[in-house]
Amino acid sequence: MQEPTEQTAAVDSADESNSDEAVILFWRPGCSYCASLMFQLEKSDLPLVEINIWEDPRAAESVRKITGGSETVPTVVVADFAMVNPSASQVLQAVNDHAPHLLPAESS
Repeated sequence: MQEPTEQTAAVDSADESNSDEAVILFWRPGCSYCASLMFQLEKSDLPLVEINIWEDPRAAESVRKITGGSETVPTVVVADFAMVNPSASQVLQAVNDHAPHLLPAESS
């Protein structure tokens, strides 16, 4: 498994998908890491926008900008913070640090 890398990035496709209003997850069919992360994040009740880079050339371009030229997925954007191949816990920490308004309200 690849180690996660992190960097701040301006992401065109994520901006169009309102990265301030949801976690953006770039994925592609056949990616087991993507499927696993998507499953875990869907259980977290975070607002999530899933973008297939094979169907959206601008999304693929955004991923290449974040990764330094490759189309490594999953790539996740939280506000203006991008992560390549993160764990679900790393995504949740990024939401806590960069977009706490996206965290689900705790039931009382």
